[in-house]
Amino acid sequence: MVSPRKNKQLFIDKEALATLALAKEGILGKVTKLMNKEEAVSTNETGYYKGSPMPFSFIMAPNGRRNQEVITSCKTGEILDLIVGREKKGEVVVEDYFEIDKVKRITNIFGTYDPSDHETQVLLKRLGKLAISGEFTLDFDEVKESKERIRQAKEELGAKKITALMMTARPFHRAHERLLRMALEKADLLVIFLLKPNKIDPFSFELRLKSLQYFVDNYLPKNRVLIVPFENTYIFAGHNNPVLESIAAYNFGCTKLVIGQNHSGIGMYFDKNQPHSSLDRYKKDLPLEVVILSEFVYCNICKTLVSTKTCPHGQHHHIKYHSESLKALLTAGILPPAVLMRKDISAILLSELFPNRFENIQRIYDDIFPNAGLLESHDEKDFYLELMKLYQTTSLV
Repeated sequence: MVSPRKNKQLFIDKEALATLALAKEGILGKVTKLMNKEEAVSTNETGYYKGSPMPFSFIMAPNGRRNQEVITSCKTGEILDLIVGREKKGEVVVEDYFEIDKVKRITNIFGTYDPSDHETQVLLKRLGKLAISGEFTLDFDEVKESKERIRQAKEELGAKKITALMMTARPFHRAHERLLRMALEKADLLVIFLLKPNKIDPFSFELRLKSLQYFVDNYLPKNRVLIVPFENTYIFAGHNNPVLESIAAYNFGCTKLVIGQNHSGIGMYFDKNQPHSSLDRYKKDLPLEVVILSEFVYCNICKTLVSTKTCPHGQHHHIKYHSESLKALLTAGILPPAVLMRKDISAILLSELFPNRFENIQRIYDDIFPNAGLLESHDEKDFYLELMKLYQTTSLV
Protein backbone atom coordinates (compact mmCIF):
# COMPACT_ATOMS: atom_id res chain seq x y z
CA MET A 1 0.00 0.00 0.00
CA VAL A 2 1.56 3.25 -1.15
CA SER A 3 0.30 6.69 -0.17
CA PRO A 4 0.85 9.69 -2.48
CA ARG A 5 1.13 11.98 0.50
CA LYS A 6 3.37 12.03 3.52
CA ASN A 7 1.24 11.00 6.49
CA LYS A 8 2.19 10.64 10.12
CA GLN A 9 2.87 7.03 11.06
CA LEU A 10 1.69 4.65 13.75
CA PHE A 11 3.85 1.57 14.29
CA ILE A 12 1.96 -1.62 15.16
CA ASP A 13 2.84 -5.32 15.17
CA LYS A 14 1.44 -8.13 13.03
CA GLU A 15 -0.84 -9.30 15.85
CA ALA A 16 -2.55 -5.89 15.94
CA LEU A 17 -2.80 -5.88 12.14
CA ALA A 18 -4.42 -9.33 12.07
CA THR A 19 -6.88 -8.32 14.78
CA LEU A 20 -7.83 -5.18 12.87
CA ALA A 21 -8.39 -7.40 9.81
CA LEU A 22 -10.93 -9.51 11.74
CA ALA A 23 -13.01 -6.38 12.28
CA LYS A 24 -12.55 -5.07 8.74
CA GLU A 25 -13.74 -8.38 7.27
CA GLY A 26 -16.85 -8.44 9.47
CA ILE A 27 -15.68 -11.33 11.67
CA LEU A 28 -16.43 -9.39 14.86
CA GLY A 29 -19.99 -8.59 13.84
CA LYS A 30 -20.94 -4.93 14.03
CA VAL A 31 -17.47 -3.93 15.13
CA THR A 32 -15.87 -2.53 11.97
CA LYS A 33 -14.03 0.53 13.33
CA LEU A 34 -11.89 1.57 16.27
CA MET A 35 -14.28 2.62 19.02
CA ASN A 36 -14.32 6.12 20.44
CA LYS A 37 -14.32 6.74 24.20
CA GLU A 38 -18.11 6.75 24.56
CA GLU A 39 -18.47 3.52 22.59
CA ALA A 40 -15.60 1.86 24.48
CA VAL A 41 -17.00 2.75 27.91
CA SER A 42 -20.49 1.58 26.95
CA THR A 43 -19.21 -1.73 25.53
CA ASN A 44 -17.08 -2.45 28.61
CA GLU A 45 -20.02 -1.72 30.92
CA THR A 46 -22.78 -3.54 29.02
CA GLY A 47 -20.97 -6.26 27.06
CA TYR A 48 -22.83 -5.12 23.94
CA TYR A 49 -22.02 -2.95 20.91
CA LYS A 50 -24.87 -1.58 18.81
CA GLY A 51 -27.18 -4.16 20.38
CA SER A 52 -24.95 -7.16 19.61
CA PRO A 53 -22.72 -9.17 21.97
CA MET A 54 -19.18 -7.81 22.36
CA PRO A 55 -17.51 -8.66 25.68
CA PHE A 56 -15.01 -5.78 25.67
CA SER A 57 -14.22 -2.66 23.69
CA PHE A 58 -12.37 -2.78 20.37
CA ILE A 59 -9.65 -0.13 20.63
CA MET A 60 -6.08 0.42 19.49
CA ALA A 61 -3.60 1.91 21.96
CA PRO A 62 -0.15 1.17 20.51
CA ASN A 63 2.76 1.52 22.93
CA GLY A 64 5.91 3.51 22.25
CA ARG A 65 6.93 7.15 22.74
CA ARG A 66 6.76 7.92 19.02
CA ASN A 67 3.25 6.48 18.70
CA GLN A 68 2.00 8.46 21.68
CA GLU A 69 3.48 11.68 20.27
CA VAL A 70 1.81 11.07 16.91
CA ILE A 71 -1.57 10.42 18.56
CA THR A 72 -1.43 13.59 20.70
CA SER A 73 -0.51 15.71 17.67
CA CYS A 74 -3.20 14.40 15.28
CA LYS A 75 -6.41 16.19 14.35
CA THR A 76 -9.91 14.96 13.54
CA GLY A 77 -10.05 13.79 9.91
CA GLU A 78 -6.29 13.40 9.62
CA ILE A 79 -5.00 10.22 7.99
CA LEU A 80 -2.33 8.18 9.77
CA ASP A 81 -0.36 5.37 8.12
CA LEU A 82 -0.25 2.00 9.88
CA ILE A 83 3.29 0.61 9.68
CA VAL A 84 4.24 -3.01 10.37
CA GLY A 85 8.00 -3.47 10.35
CA ARG A 86 9.00 -1.02 7.65
CA GLU A 87 5.98 -1.58 5.44
CA LYS A 88 2.78 0.42 5.23
CA LYS A 89 -0.17 -1.90 5.85
CA GLY A 90 -3.08 0.47 6.25
CA GLU A 91 -4.50 3.85 7.15
CA VAL A 92 -6.71 5.15 9.95
CA VAL A 93 -8.85 8.27 9.62
CA VAL A 94 -8.67 9.99 13.00
CA GLU A 95 -11.98 10.52 14.78
CA ASP A 96 -10.54 11.23 18.22
CA TYR A 97 -8.11 9.93 20.84
CA PHE A 98 -8.55 9.29 24.53
CA GLU A 99 -6.66 8.05 27.58
CA ILE A 100 -7.16 4.49 28.77
CA ASP A 101 -6.76 2.80 32.14
CA LYS A 102 -4.39 -0.12 31.50
CA VAL A 103 -5.48 -2.04 34.59
CA LYS A 104 -9.17 -1.78 33.65
CA ARG A 105 -8.37 -2.72 30.04
CA ILE A 106 -6.54 -5.88 31.09
CA THR A 107 -9.26 -6.74 33.62
CA ASN A 108 -11.92 -6.38 30.90
CA ILE A 109 -10.03 -8.81 28.68
CA PHE A 110 -8.72 -11.37 31.18
CA GLY A 111 -11.33 -11.03 33.93
CA THR A 112 -8.65 -10.18 36.47
CA TYR A 113 -5.44 -8.19 36.84
CA ASP A 114 -2.39 -10.16 37.91
CA PRO A 115 0.87 -8.32 37.14
CA SER A 116 2.85 -11.53 37.73
CA ASP A 117 0.92 -13.38 35.00
CA HIS A 118 2.77 -13.74 31.70
CA GLU A 119 -0.28 -12.85 29.58
CA THR A 120 -0.77 -9.68 31.63
CA GLN A 121 2.90 -8.74 31.22
CA VAL A 122 2.71 -9.20 27.44
CA LEU A 123 -0.38 -7.01 27.16
CA LEU A 124 1.11 -4.35 29.44
CA LYS A 125 4.10 -4.04 27.12
CA ARG A 126 1.85 -3.67 24.08
CA LEU A 127 -0.54 -1.11 25.59
CA GLY A 128 0.06 2.62 25.38
CA LYS A 129 -1.71 5.29 27.46
CA LEU A 130 -3.67 6.71 24.53
CA ALA A 131 -6.15 4.99 22.21
CA ILE A 132 -7.13 6.31 18.80
CA SER A 133 -10.58 5.95 17.26
CA GLY A 134 -11.81 6.04 13.68
CA GLU A 135 -12.39 4.14 10.46
CA PHE A 136 -9.47 2.28 8.91
CA THR A 137 -8.40 0.48 5.75
CA LEU A 138 -5.89 -2.36 5.50
CA ASP A 139 -3.58 -4.15 3.07
CA PHE A 140 -3.75 -7.61 4.67
CA ASP A 141 -5.51 -10.58 3.09
CA GLU A 142 -5.11 -13.50 5.53
CA VAL A 143 -8.60 -13.20 7.02
CA LYS A 144 -10.19 -12.62 3.62
CA GLU A 145 -8.41 -15.70 2.29
CA SER A 146 -9.65 -17.80 5.23
CA LYS A 147 -13.23 -16.67 4.56
CA GLU A 148 -12.82 -17.64 0.91
CA ARG A 149 -11.42 -21.10 1.79
CA ILE A 150 -14.45 -21.80 3.99
CA ARG A 151 -16.85 -20.52 1.33
CA GLN A 152 -15.26 -22.74 -1.32
CA ALA A 153 -15.33 -25.81 0.95
CA LYS A 154 -19.02 -25.23 1.71
CA GLU A 155 -19.79 -24.85 -1.99
CA GLU A 156 -17.86 -27.98 -3.03
CA LEU A 157 -19.59 -30.12 -0.40
CA GLY A 158 -22.98 -28.44 -0.62
CA ALA A 159 -22.58 -28.12 3.15
CA LYS A 160 -25.46 -26.82 5.24
CA LYS A 161 -24.27 -27.84 8.71
CA ILE A 162 -20.90 -26.21 9.36
CA THR A 163 -19.42 -26.80 12.80
CA ALA A 164 -16.59 -24.72 14.20
CA LEU A 165 -14.11 -25.80 16.82
CA MET A 166 -11.41 -23.49 18.19
CA MET A 167 -8.38 -24.97 19.88
CA THR A 168 -4.72 -24.41 20.71
CA ALA A 169 -3.67 -28.11 20.66
CA ARG A 170 -0.87 -27.60 23.20
CA PRO A 171 -0.29 -30.52 22.66
CA PHE A 172 -2.80 -32.47 20.55
CA HIS A 173 -3.96 -35.53 22.55
CA ARG A 174 -6.56 -38.32 22.59
CA ALA A 175 -9.32 -36.21 24.15
CA HIS A 176 -8.88 -33.70 21.33
CA GLU A 177 -9.32 -36.56 18.88
CA ARG A 178 -12.63 -37.56 20.47
CA LEU A 179 -13.79 -33.94 20.48
CA LEU A 180 -13.07 -33.59 16.75
CA ARG A 181 -14.80 -36.84 15.88
CA MET A 182 -17.92 -35.93 17.85
CA ALA A 183 -18.00 -32.46 16.29
CA LEU A 184 -17.68 -33.95 12.81
CA GLU A 185 -20.32 -36.63 13.35
CA LYS A 186 -23.30 -34.30 12.83
CA ALA A 187 -21.59 -31.79 10.52
CA ASP A 188 -21.23 -31.60 6.76
CA LEU A 189 -18.05 -29.58 7.28
CA LEU A 190 -15.83 -29.14 10.36
CA VAL A 191 -13.76 -25.95 10.53
CA ILE A 192 -10.93 -26.09 13.07
CA PHE A 193 -9.54 -22.70 14.03
CA LEU A 194 -6.05 -23.16 15.45
CA LEU A 195 -5.38 -20.35 17.90
CA LYS A 196 -2.20 -18.64 19.01
CA PRO A 197 -2.04 -18.55 22.83
CA ASN A 198 -0.60 -15.46 24.47
CA LYS A 199 1.95 -17.52 26.39
CA ILE A 200 5.54 -18.68 26.23
CA ASP A 201 5.30 -22.16 24.81
CA PRO A 202 7.85 -24.77 23.67
CA PHE A 203 5.32 -25.97 21.09
CA SER A 204 5.57 -23.50 18.24
CA PHE A 205 2.50 -22.64 16.21
CA GLU A 206 4.06 -24.43 13.22
CA LEU A 207 4.60 -27.60 15.26
CA ARG A 208 1.04 -27.61 16.61
CA LEU A 209 -0.31 -27.04 13.10
CA LYS A 210 1.86 -29.87 11.77
CA SER A 211 0.59 -32.39 14.34
CA LEU A 212 -3.05 -31.34 13.89
CA GLN A 213 -2.78 -31.48 10.08
CA TYR A 214 -1.18 -34.94 10.34
CA PHE A 215 -4.14 -36.25 12.35
CA VAL A 216 -6.70 -34.75 9.97
CA ASP A 217 -4.89 -36.11 6.91
CA ASN A 218 -4.52 -39.62 8.29
CA TYR A 219 -7.46 -40.25 10.60
CA LEU A 220 -10.40 -38.12 9.45
CA PRO A 221 -12.27 -37.70 6.14
CA LYS A 222 -10.09 -34.73 5.24
CA ASN A 223 -12.39 -33.44 2.50
CA ARG A 224 -14.85 -32.58 5.29
CA VAL A 225 -12.33 -30.92 7.61
CA LEU A 226 -10.69 -27.53 7.13
CA ILE A 227 -7.96 -26.08 9.37
CA VAL A 228 -7.85 -22.29 9.58
CA PRO A 229 -4.65 -21.00 11.22
CA PHE A 230 -5.11 -18.01 13.53
CA GLU A 231 -1.38 -17.53 13.99
CA ASN A 232 -1.31 -13.77 14.16
CA THR A 233 -3.92 -12.68 16.68
CA TYR A 234 -4.15 -12.92 20.46
CA ILE A 235 -7.73 -11.59 20.66
CA PHE A 236 -9.10 -14.98 21.74
CA ALA A 237 -6.68 -15.31 24.69
CA GLY A 238 -8.88 -13.67 27.35
CA HIS A 239 -11.54 -15.09 29.67
CA ASN A 240 -14.23 -13.87 27.27
CA ASN A 241 -12.92 -15.96 24.42
CA PRO A 242 -15.99 -18.28 24.15
CA VAL A 243 -18.18 -15.25 23.36
CA LEU A 244 -15.70 -13.92 20.80
CA GLU A 245 -15.29 -17.39 19.32
CA SER A 246 -19.06 -17.66 18.88
CA ILE A 247 -19.22 -14.29 17.12
CA ALA A 248 -16.23 -15.10 14.91
CA ALA A 249 -17.40 -18.63 14.01
CA TYR A 250 -20.78 -17.31 12.90
CA ASN A 251 -19.29 -14.57 10.76
CA PHE A 252 -16.93 -17.08 9.13
CA GLY A 253 -20.08 -18.88 7.97
CA CYS A 254 -20.45 -21.60 10.62
CA THR A 255 -23.81 -22.73 12.03
CA LYS A 256 -22.56 -24.39 15.23
CA LEU A 257 -19.68 -23.99 17.68
CA VAL A 258 -18.50 -26.97 19.73
CA ILE A 259 -16.64 -26.26 22.98
CA GLY A 260 -15.17 -28.69 25.48
CA GLN A 261 -16.20 -28.37 29.12
CA ASN A 262 -12.62 -27.52 30.08
CA HIS A 263 -12.25 -24.88 27.38
CA SER A 264 -10.50 -21.73 28.56
CA GLY A 265 -12.95 -19.10 29.80
CA ILE A 266 -16.06 -21.28 29.66
CA GLY A 267 -16.47 -21.27 33.48
CA MET A 268 -18.64 -24.40 33.49
CA TYR A 269 -20.59 -25.24 36.65
CA PHE A 270 -23.82 -27.00 37.64
CA ASP A 271 -26.70 -25.68 39.73
CA LYS A 272 -29.47 -28.15 40.59
CA ASN A 273 -28.13 -30.42 37.81
CA GLN A 274 -28.49 -27.62 35.27
CA PRO A 275 -25.31 -26.64 33.37
CA HIS A 276 -24.23 -23.00 33.40
CA SER A 277 -21.33 -21.18 31.77
CA SER A 278 -19.95 -17.75 30.92
CA LEU A 279 -22.10 -17.86 27.77
CA ASP A 280 -25.36 -17.70 29.76
CA ARG A 281 -25.26 -13.90 29.75
CA TYR A 282 -25.54 -13.89 25.95
CA LYS A 283 -27.61 -17.04 25.46
CA LYS A 284 -30.49 -15.34 23.60
CA ASP A 285 -28.26 -13.12 21.51
CA LEU A 286 -25.52 -15.44 20.23
CA PRO A 287 -26.02 -15.88 16.49
CA LEU A 288 -25.34 -19.64 16.31
CA GLU A 289 -25.85 -22.85 18.26
CA VAL A 290 -23.20 -23.47 20.92
CA VAL A 291 -22.69 -27.02 22.20
CA ILE A 292 -20.61 -27.66 25.33
CA LEU A 293 -19.34 -31.23 25.50
CA SER A 294 -18.49 -32.98 28.75
CA GLU A 295 -14.91 -33.73 29.78
CA PHE A 296 -13.36 -36.85 28.28
CA VAL A 297 -11.27 -39.20 30.42
CA TYR A 298 -9.86 -42.71 30.15
CA CYS A 299 -11.56 -45.05 32.61
CA ASN A 300 -9.48 -48.03 33.76
CA ILE A 301 -12.67 -50.01 34.40
CA CYS A 302 -14.42 -49.20 31.10
CA LYS A 303 -11.03 -49.61 29.36
CA THR A 304 -11.77 -46.81 26.91
CA LEU A 305 -12.16 -43.07 26.50
CA VAL A 306 -15.44 -41.94 28.06
CA SER A 307 -17.41 -38.84 28.96
CA THR A 308 -17.55 -38.02 32.65
CA LYS A 309 -21.31 -37.69 32.11
CA THR A 310 -21.76 -41.29 31.01
CA CYS A 311 -19.12 -43.17 33.04
CA PRO A 312 -20.54 -44.72 36.25
CA HIS A 313 -17.12 -45.11 37.90
CA GLY A 314 -15.56 -42.61 40.26
CA GLN A 315 -12.83 -40.09 39.52
CA HIS A 316 -10.26 -42.38 41.12
CA HIS A 317 -10.67 -44.65 38.07
CA HIS A 318 -10.16 -41.82 35.57
CA ILE A 319 -7.03 -40.83 33.71
CA LYS A 320 -7.37 -37.16 32.80
CA TYR A 321 -5.99 -35.37 29.77
CA HIS A 322 -4.26 -32.36 31.29
CA SER A 323 -2.27 -30.47 28.68
CA GLU A 324 0.20 -29.09 31.23
CA SER A 325 1.14 -32.59 32.42
CA LEU A 326 1.55 -33.85 28.86
CA LYS A 327 3.71 -30.82 28.07
CA ALA A 328 5.85 -31.61 31.11
CA LEU A 329 6.45 -35.15 29.86
CA LEU A 330 7.24 -34.09 26.31
CA THR A 331 9.52 -31.20 27.24
CA ALA A 332 11.42 -33.60 29.50
CA GLY A 333 11.87 -35.85 26.48
CA ILE A 334 9.58 -38.61 27.76
CA LEU A 335 7.33 -40.47 25.33
CA PRO A 336 3.72 -40.27 26.66
CA PRO A 337 1.76 -43.54 26.87
CA ALA A 338 -0.40 -44.20 23.81
CA VAL A 339 -3.52 -44.02 25.97
CA LEU A 340 -2.79 -40.30 26.41
CA MET A 341 -1.43 -39.39 23.00
CA ARG A 342 -1.30 -41.16 19.66
CA LYS A 343 2.21 -42.53 19.19
CA ASP A 344 2.77 -40.94 15.77
CA ILE A 345 1.79 -37.52 17.16
CA SER A 346 4.24 -38.01 20.04
CA ALA A 347 6.93 -38.96 17.52
CA ILE A 348 6.34 -35.78 15.51
CA LEU A 349 6.54 -33.61 18.63
CA LEU A 350 9.61 -35.23 20.20
CA SER A 351 11.57 -35.34 16.96
CA GLU A 352 10.97 -31.58 16.57
CA LEU A 353 11.58 -30.70 20.22
CA PHE A 354 14.83 -32.71 20.40
CA PRO A 355 16.50 -32.63 16.98
CA ASN A 356 19.76 -34.60 16.76
CA ARG A 357 19.17 -35.89 20.27
CA PHE A 358 21.18 -39.07 19.79
CA GLU A 359 24.76 -39.16 18.58
CA ASN A 360 24.23 -42.25 16.45
CA ILE A 361 20.51 -42.93 16.15
CA GLN A 362 20.98 -45.41 13.29
CA ARG A 363 23.16 -47.68 15.45
CA ILE A 364 20.70 -47.57 18.37
CA TYR A 365 17.84 -48.27 15.97
CA ASP A 366 19.61 -51.29 14.44
CA ASP A 367 20.62 -52.62 17.87
CA ILE A 368 17.25 -52.68 19.61
CA PHE A 369 14.55 -52.86 16.93
CA PRO A 370 13.68 -55.80 14.62
CA ASN A 371 14.19 -55.15 10.93
CA ALA A 372 13.65 -56.69 7.49
CA GLY A 373 17.30 -57.70 7.20
CA LEU A 374 17.98 -54.89 4.78
CA LEU A 375 20.01 -51.72 5.14
CA GLU A 376 17.47 -49.02 5.97
CA SER A 377 17.76 -45.36 6.87
CA HIS A 378 15.66 -44.09 9.78
CA ASP A 379 15.03 -40.69 11.30
CA GLU A 380 14.13 -39.72 14.86
CA LYS A 381 10.38 -39.95 14.20
CA ASP A 382 10.85 -43.61 13.16
CA PHE A 383 12.85 -44.18 16.35
CA TYR A 384 10.06 -42.97 18.66
CA LEU A 385 7.43 -44.96 16.76
CA GLU A 386 9.39 -48.19 17.17
CA LEU A 387 10.15 -47.37 20.80
CA MET A 388 6.44 -47.06 21.51
CA LYS A 389 5.88 -50.50 20.00
CA LEU A 390 8.36 -51.94 22.49
CA TYR A 391 6.59 -50.13 25.35
CA GLN A 392 3.38 -51.82 24.27
CA THR A 393 4.86 -55.35 24.23
CA THR A 394 2.98 -57.33 26.90
CA SER A 395 4.34 -60.91 26.93
CA LEU A 396 7.07 -60.03 29.45
CA VAL A 397 4.95 -57.78 31.67
